[in-house]
Amino acid sequence: MASLCRQILRANAFRSVILPTARRGYADKMMPDPLEHATGLERKELLALQAGNDDPFNMKVVKKSAGTRENPTLVPSCFDARIVGCICEEHATAITWLWLHKDQPRRCECGHWYKLIEKPLL
Repeated sequence: MASLCRQILRANAFRSVILPTARRGYADKMMPDPLEHATGLERKELLALQAGNDDPFNMKVVKKSAGTRENPTLVPSCFDARIVGCICEEHATAITWLWLHKDQPRRCECGHWYKLIEKPLL
């Protein structure tokens, strides 16, 4: 008799959880793709990520290149000017900030050269 009661309780528990969900039509529903309801900058960012651009807003750290006057480190920007922070030494605790302007390469105090290059808007 106890075993029959357990089976009835399991069946009722199963019915109360699974059947109402199936009756309402939620069993086959999935969460929508975020791109379907994204707007504005969030949508532009998601589209850029799909296209393979993992840094659409130029927020990642730019690694220094040779840094000579003939071969400066190129810094992308959508504007005519941008502020750049240079960590002059590997273990430095201070950052040297300098403004870069379009078509005007700039030298940091440590001797490293930077140049602003144009990047189209997102």
